[in-house]
Amino acid sequence: MCGIIGYVGAAGTDVTSILLDGLRRLEYRGYDSTGIAVLTASGELQVYRRAGKLANLAAAVENGARPAPGSLGIGHTRWATHGRPSDTNAHPHADCDGLITVVHNGIIENYAELRQRLEQEGHSFRSETDTEVLAHLVERAYRGEAQGDLLEAVRLALQPVRGSYAMAVLCREQPQLLVGARYNGPFLVVGLGEREHFLASDIAAFLKYTRRVVIIDEGELVALRPEGLTIQRLDGTFVERAPTTVEWDAEAAEKGGYPHFMLKEIYEQPEAFTRSLLGRVRAGQLCLPELEALQHSGALEKVRRIVIVACGTSYHAGLVGKYVIERWARLPVEVITAGEFRYADPLVGPDTLCIAVTQSGETADVLVSARQAREQGAPVVAITNVVASAVTRLADAVLYIQAGPEICVVATKTFIATLAQLYLLGLFLGLQRGTLRPERASEVLQALEQLPAKIQRILDRAAANDPIAPLARELAPLQSVMFIGRGVGYPTALEGALKLKEVSYIHAEGFPAGELKHGSIALLDPETPLVAIATASHVYEKVVSNMQQVRARDARVIAVATEGDEAIREHADVVLYVPPTLEELSPVLAAIPLQLLAYHAAVARGCNVDQPRNLAKSVTVE
Repeated sequence: MCGIIGYVGAAGTDVTSILLDGLRRLEYRGYDSTGIAVLTASGELQVYRRAGKLANLAAAVENGARPAPGSLGIGHTRWATHGRPSDTNAHPHADCDGLITVVHNGIIENYAELRQRLEQEGHSFRSETDTEVLAHLVERAYRGEAQGDLLEAVRLALQPVRGSYAMAVLCREQPQLLVGARYNGPFLVVGLGEREHFLASDIAAFLKYTRRVVIIDEGELVALRPEGLTIQRLDGTFVERAPTTVEWDAEAAEKGGYPHFMLKEIYEQPEAFTRSLLGRVRAGQLCLPELEALQHSGALEKVRRIVIVACGTSYHAGLVGKYVIERWARLPVEVITAGEFRYADPLVGPDTLCIAVTQSGETADVLVSARQAREQGAPVVAITNVVASAVTRLADAVLYIQAGPEICVVATKTFIATLAQLYLLGLFLGLQRGTLRPERASEVLQALEQLPAKIQRILDRAAANDPIAPLARELAPLQSVMFIGRGVGYPTALEGALKLKEVSYIHAEGFPAGELKHGSIALLDPETPLVAIATASHVYEKVVSNMQQVRARDARVIAVATEGDEAIREHADVVLYVPPTLEELSPVLAAIPLQLLAYHAAVARGCNVDQPRNLAKSVTVE
């Protein structure tokens, strides 16, 4: 997730040092380029932008004409979505004349049509980013209808914009004014000082200067001047909001007040899932421009079989992908762990679509598998979270999951965001092949858009009065836990077991529910509980039957079930409820309580939650 820091204060301030310090405190979020813009006391706007680490930017500033003291500046760490990481694509971005300068987190879904319209009006663009459009829109409104009112210009400029944004805007003509805006997800917060104020995407960026903060809500703009602030909604109405005082220290602030990155990232999942759909679902219609080249080349028409190669959590997501692609596109799908694919002499060719899934884009086994598939003539679609990562250079098409950086080694939000891309890919293939009715696709898309609110409901309940944390403390002393599921519940069980063992070190295994009686039921006893994925599905009754078999062996049963299912209480000792959704989409919701269960068990056992022993975030060696 990108980072924003902005400052407005007294003339003669060392704004550059403030911005660089703020960017250092945002580095933990992950980024691929950085930049600052400072309006000096003489009215000169000085901009530095560099690809790579913040050290590159700092060196450029020190080796160049370091910006003179001033009163206004903005800085940014970028996680690329449009355009590869480069000096040119790094933020801040300005209009043609450098009047308006902008930094932005999020995605502008309709940037292409806005850019085309602006180019027709005579605007010229320098970068490949969607963000640059915002600078030109604000400049047009500032010179036109807003008549030099920067806050009004930003408000008017955002009217035609679709997507998500947290942004900071400065104008070369107004050295005492910094404007921010937020819509559809990205965080934005104001830090209040003594005749100086800060605007940032994270409290950590300015915590050393002030603990008094004002959160900017959805659909709001803020105008910051040394003497105070003004908050306005996009509809033009003004808002009064009192500041609050933050009690966190700097380390806690990086985690948003959460004790661990894992918990923070679990709670970021509504936003992560929303971002994963941005630009792909528009007015209830599916839009995957990333696949247009493959479609136009005719490569997809030749596909008669699909192979998904992945590892770990991505492999579990791939198993869900197999279920939905086969159901919607009526194509046979094989899911293979990448470490086996590379040594299996796989039967792939031009009629096989290879889907390479790797959140880091650098997983060694997945890279080799994708390369093998390409060498044998198979088209490759990569699903990854990291722009310009190694897998993107091997693929014919890339679906970025857009989850933002995930600091904890254990995958949480990247799992559900990967599921989102597999769902969209399945819908795309089904519609293209004529095996999925458009009205059914619309139903699924509508259900996908409802999932962030349902995830939030689970999280709100967990934060209030939920049995997950007490249950986890009961499981903490145990040596082993079993997980079962059927259909899409089976890979959900695998993922739940993986989360528990990798973060809490409790032995855990996931099984197809029907396989219990073929051997693994021998492991069950009063000290080995079973977690059953028993959400509403066409195999619900079969799962309940398996739960009954387990209880007959005196093992404790924990069920993940759909809200409203009171009958399940007869067959389980503890029930963790999730909101209803389509059966195919249920893994997104069922995964949330399982993640929380693993987290709280790890905390109870005193484990290193964010960096479990022996694990690395990206496995780049065999």
